[in-house]
Amino acid sequence: MNKIKTFILILAVAAGLNVYASTQTIPSRTIVTAAGVEQVQTPAVYALVNPLDVVARPNFYLNKNIKIKAKFDKFATLGLDYKPAMRSSEKYISFLIQRPDITDHNIPLSELKIFLDRTVAEKHIELNSGDVIEFTGKVFSTALGDPWMDVDNFTVISTKPKTDETK
Repeated sequence: MNKIKTFILILAVAAGLNVYASTQTIPSRTIVTAAGVEQVQTPAVYALVNPLDVVARPNFYLNKNIKIKAKFDKFATLGLDYKPAMRSSEKYISFLIQRPDITDHNIPLSELKIFLDRTVAEKHIELNSGDVIEFTGKVFSTALGDPWMDVDNFTVISTKPKTDETK
């Protein structure tokens, strides 16, 4: 029985290290060309994560590049202009995603504070609750014990037709 527990512990540690390693940014590299020396920034690597794990362990994800695929809930002003994790309401808008553990009705995951540049958000104003999105970014703060995330790439995966609730 002890061998099984030890094996499970080793697997859990290995899985945690794998997530940690996959979130590290690849450093820039120097290339020597005929024109001289150039510094080339390699793209950041993002780990696909479950948003509930980010909420459960915000300190683990602090300053990590992550990718989340989720159902969009709505644009909001949640967390804007809060001094310990300042994102100005003039430049940013926040948005909520739906909790992935609740499937029979819509509940927003308000513990995850997600910020998107307003100019990007304006291109997606037609999004409806339940549309599938994918976004990448970095957790920049754990103020109030919650993860606060800046989005650097926002993609709509699929949309569903808007339902007319007045009928």
